[in-house]
Amino acid sequence: MTTRPDDDIRPEPVRGLPEALPPGERIVWQGAPSPWRLAVDALKARWIAGWFALLAFWRAGATLADGTWADAGRVVATYALICGIALAILFGCAWIMAKATVYTLTTHRVAMRIGAALTLNLQMPLDRIGAADLALSRSGHGTIAFQPIGRGERLSYWHLWPHARPWHAREPQPAFRSIAEAAEVADLIARHATGAPVPRPAAAPAPMPGAVPAE
Repeated sequence: MTTRPDDDIRPEPVRGLPEALPPGERIVWQGAPSPWRLAVDALKARWIAGWFALLAFWRAGATLADGTWADAGRVVATYALICGIALAILFGCAWIMAKATVYTLTTHRVAMRIGAALTLNLQMPLDRIGAADLALSRSGHGTIAFQPIGRGERLSYWHLWPHARPWHAREPQPAFRSIAEAAEVADLIARHATGAPVPRPAAAPAPMPGAVPAE
């Protein structure tokens, strides 16, 4: 695994990559996190909304004990406004993170251009990836986490976050986080990592000599 922490000041010869592809290598897939799913999965938008809801109803109940329904309603409205502002900031951060990210799969490697403030280019040859684990949601979005093998350069979890497998801080695993059609991307990774041929449509059989074409 190699990194290029200074690539924010260098032009990209190829989108998402710090250098032009060598002969014989081609891009198979490129993508980025879904801002909405990144906010939900990595930034825990649902947990924050739930916490504000619990706090609002608890405060409303305490207010109702000594006040009126109108007073309790004002408390709920106040907390709802604060929650809305917090979630707007959260989704704004997720949108910025997603727009600054490019995930790339080539015939030889996995690459990640990440970082909104300080750009980091991370590259992993396919033969140095021990496993790629897929966590799939009902919407088809998912996270593909990579287990690097060997003694390559390792980054801390917080250097990678949110582009890392959750709850693996001791041995960080870079990840394609919250991407659409994650199962199809995982299948592409498996095919190119193992060298399995990509299925192609079968060619129509050649007609027999002297056969008359069907109308």
